[in-house]
Parts: sequence; structure tokens; C-alpha cells
Amino acid sequence: MEPGGTALPQLRRGVLEGCVLALLSDAPRYGFDLVRSLSTTGLLTSEGTIYPLLARLRKDGLVETSWQESATGPPRRYYSTTPAGAAALAAFSTEWARFRDGVDAVLAHPGAPTHPQPVEGHLP
Repeated sequence: MEPGGTALPQLRRGVLEGCVLALLSDAPRYGFDLVRSLSTTGLLTSEGTIYPLLARLRKDGLVETSWQESATGPPRRYYSTTPAGAAALAAFSTEWARFRDGVDAVLAHPGAPTHPQPVEGHLP
């Protein structure tokens, strides 16, 4: 992190995929709907970020698309999670909880000795 800078953009990028999968697991959505939902929470500020992410998720088999007619304009591409996307979301949720708890513990007690929990697949 640069002096006087903020880690917020990096944090956003790190969690955006999991948040998109979570929103899509609730119900199919089109791209701009995702932008609106994520913007209200402060997690996303531009369409230029979401569409490349959705294309990558689709390429990776985590989301699928369908075209649906719109009452207010041209048809829209809706995205929804695949079974692989649901599994990726479950894994993200588990890792996020572990990560969040670790950060909260350090922030609550800076300087206290920590006992890291091994992360699956990584040597201590």
C-alpha cells in the first residue's frame, strides 16, 4: 500500500468475484443490475469492471447465460451460477470467513502473538 493511499480498490478486486457469484446464486441477473447492486454497497463503481469479470466467469464455467426479453428495451443477457459456480461460492465463503476472522483478530489486538491456522493445500 502506498503512503497516503488506500487498500480499498485492491480489497474490492479480491472479493468481487465471490460477491458476484453470491448475487447470481440468489437469482439470475443482467450485467447492469449487478453493477447497481454492487454500487449500492460500495463494492463496484463501473461497468468496465463487471463485464470482463462476467466473461471470465462464463469462460471458466462458473456462470451461464440466457437471453431474455426486456419490457424497456432490447433483450438482455442474464447470468446465473452453474453447479461449479455454486461450489466456487461455497469455497469462497469458507475462505472469506477464515480470512475475515483473522484480520479482525489482528485489528482487535495488534501486537498480540498469533497462531496461524494452516490453509488447506499450503504448508505452515
